[in-house]
Amino acid sequence: MRTLPRLLCISCLAALLAGCDPTASIPTAAVTQAAPPESDAISVYFTDPQSERAGPDEVLAQAIAAAQTSVDMAMFNLSLPSIRDALLDANRRGVTVRLVVDSETYNDAVPERLRSAGIAVISDRRQELMHNKFTILDGQEVWTGSLNLSTGGTYSDYNNLVRIRSTRLAQDYTAEFEEMFLDDRFGSNSPANTPYPRITLDGRTLEVYFLPEDDVEDRLLDLVGGAQESVNFLAYSLTLDYLAGTLTDLAQDGVSVRGVMDAEQAASNQGGEYERLLDAGLDVRLDPFDGLMHHKVIVIDGRYVVFGSANFTTGGLFKNDENLIILDDPEIARLFETEFERIYAQSQP
Repeated sequence: MRTLPRLLCISCLAALLAGCDPTASIPTAAVTQAAPPESDAISVYFTDPQSERAGPDEVLAQAIAAAQTSVDMAMFNLSLPSIRDALLDANRRGVTVRLVVDSETYNDAVPERLRSAGIAVISDRRQELMHNKFTILDGQEVWTGSLNLSTGGTYSDYNNLVRIRSTRLAQDYTAEFEEMFLDDRFGSNSPANTPYPRITLDGRTLEVYFLPEDDVEDRLLDLVGGAQESVNFLAYSLTLDYLAGTLTDLAQDGVSVRGVMDAEQAASNQGGEYERLLDAGLDVRLDPFDGLMHHKVIVIDGRYVVFGSANFTTGGLFKNDENLIILDDPEIARLFETEFERIYAQSQP
């Protein structure tokens, strides 16, 4: 029986080593958890396939088990037995459970099992991806990040999962969810109507974006381009030439720019920016892992963190259904930088 990761005080900033057949037993894996106590607003979890503690799905499954009224989930890929069982149990308890998945995964085993239990599951039925990865519980909190709730995503790949306790953020994500679930509006057909696009939470500032309807491109370039000291990024896929150009200009101006990209994606991407950045002399590396380096994270000046479901690609910003948060919080930024350093130290140019 796995030992669930315990929560750490954020002031300690310690890291606790904790990411197919959905009916098969899950391989032993781990979560690196660096999170504030339950009374705080934000908890951060990282998968760690090299260790042997429980994955972050176990923590999310516990939260779903505690849900009283509603579970809304938009998930590109859902195959974890732990989450399947938590959703089925919530449904049996009378909790309203609703799911949106991508049409590519609609007929997979777990969505099919949930539908057979009477849970409402819809898909986008479009070529572009419903690439979101978020869960809303009781209209009180949001779980989001790069983590697909799949066996591979949790137990083979390197991902983040962030829990944010905020009713306003939950209203933002519920509005987006219901555009898809109730109104059948996806992609460019979605309105830009986020109730609270900027939220202050316990002294932190969160900027909330849903793509492609919210124009995050200019804000992202301004934020990255305004770096004074450092930019550290973990990018599963980076094909935006203007973002690569901004990073190159920063490095030439003396800003520390470091990055790790997924090796398989860098080799196969059309228009990938890894070689360009490397040739320009930037300190960019490729991951050595068997699984995916699946993060989509940028940390600027040890203060701002960009994270969510969106890859730094044309598809991620302008075609797929995605969600992205820009968080102004040095303490959370340090947690992400600890994860960056862990992956960076194992990677090579």
